[in-house]
Amino acid sequence: MSLNRLLSAARRSDRRASALSSLRSLSASTAVAPAASSPPAPPPPTAMIYDRAAEAVKSKLRLLENPDPRFLKHGSPRPTLSDHTRILSAPETRVTTLPNGLRIATESTLSARTATVGVWIDAGSRFETEETNGTAHFLEHMIFKGTERRNARELEEEIENMGGHLNAYTSREQTTYYAKVTDKDVPQALDILADILQNSRFEENRISREREVILREMEEVEGQTEEVIFDHLHATAFQYTPLGRTILGPAQNIKTITKAHLQSYIQTHYAAPRMVIAASGAVKHEDIVEQVKKLFTKLSTDPTTTSQLVAKEPAIFTGSEVRMLDDDIPLAQYAVAFEGASWKDPDSIPLMVMQAILGSWNKTAGGGKHMGYVT
Repeated sequence: MSLNRLLSAARRSDRRASALSSLRSLSASTAVAPAASSPPAPPPPTAMIYDRAAEAVKSKLRLLENPDPRFLKHGSPRPTLSDHTRILSAPETRVTTLPNGLRIATESTLSARTATVGVWIDAGSRFETEETNGTAHFLEHMIFKGTERRNARELEEEIENMGGHLNAYTSREQTTYYAKVTDKDVPQALDILADILQNSRFEENRISREREVILREMEEVEGQTEEVIFDHLHATAFQYTPLGRTILGPAQNIKTITKAHLQSYIQTHYAAPRMVIAASGAVKHEDIVEQVKKLFTKLSTDPTTTSQLVAKEPAIFTGSEVRMLDDDIPLAQYAVAFEGASWKDPDSIPLMVMQAILGSWNKTAGGGKHMGYVT
């Protein structure tokens, strides 16, 4: 009993000491309150609502420069957000939609002297069938092999002579063609993009040659563990649905794809309402809009939307487990996937932030107390 009484007395003593300490802190803060600096004056009433919003954002960002130490307990030892100038001065994104549904998006930074222009298309392997799987990627290869105005050699020389860079990639949900050039060559880059997307010839001899290139590429991919793992991951997560298919497609399909398949895919999926012309850097929005109106005149206007296509053949997340055992490989490599949010879901942005924090693993990566590794 005596021990319990001692413990009770000690607790009461601690509570009284804590209360006295809180009272002193409150008195001290009250004493210095009149000397505290007053909040910044609001913008004049004549200011536009956007100016007021900008001032509000700036004042909040200034507070981040001297954050409460309590919130830095789990912060990065190498803070990187002390200057918000780049965030506040980011260029405005302007979007124009043409009558045919084609969208044009630009961000102008005229002082850059260089620009990137590209075409983003809602067309990838998820919009193929079992029989046509691999067509989107095959088309990406063939699109640079000559048009009615330029053969493959002339196309390469034209890009090289302007010191530009022309490239493309295919994913499960998108196909992209883009060029990086100097400011004076933006009109020429747009002309090339319009030409390859609307006037490609798809010569039979070129198709046969590229078929062999893609089959060799498939052999190389099969030797890359990361690529193999992610293909199996999609096939397991989205069993027997469009997102479960590979981007390259099965070898049997690659051997049978013809010019008719490529032309049919363009006519069906390279439709104006499913395309975005994007440009950033040394570009002017009005100029890009006028050039696109003149150049992209042969696009399909099929009104079928990606939402309608997805609803017709949805990709259902199933989940399971697949293992590939190979005793000759000394290391284990694996991937784990969870069902996430769609691109249009508001949670997609926080999830991408989380991906950047958890998915980055190197010494220079910020974002957490235990991020990175020590060499």
